[in-house]
Amino acid sequence: MKKSRRKSREYALKGLYQWKVTGDAADVIERQMREDEEFEKADDKHFSTLLRGAIAQSQDLDQRLTPYLDRPAAELSPIEHAVLLLAAFELVNHPEIPYRVVINEAVELAKSYGGTDGHKYVNGVVDKLAAAVRAVEIKG
Repeated sequence: MKKSRRKSREYALKGLYQWKVTGDAADVIERQMREDEEFEKADDKHFSTLLRGAIAQSQDLDQRLTPYLDRPAAELSPIEHAVLLLAAFELVNHPEIPYRVVINEAVELAKSYGGTDGHKYVNGVVDKLAAAVRAVEIKG
């Protein structure tokens, strides 16, 4: 069985994808995700924090990601962009989560939900962002 934090990331990814594609409000998306029969396996609080935080901070997170992208964020696949937003949100706002965990989770989400080699792109971008955002932790 998957850990509850991983499940919360999966639901947050699905919610961010929905937000990117439909423009639905966070509360609408959150309510829909909670209706899924598997949602009880997710860390409810972490899911809500990820979904709402990544949406609320999406412009700032995109600015942080831009130096490491090879194209504008708007041209990324919605899934890969959503994975990058989630990872960036965790790197910036959750220093208690080790950067290696953030990178690994982002890569696993990209493998599961993204394009064929999307996980390689995600890994490269998140690794570079982690080096900038978590430099003290990485050197430590």
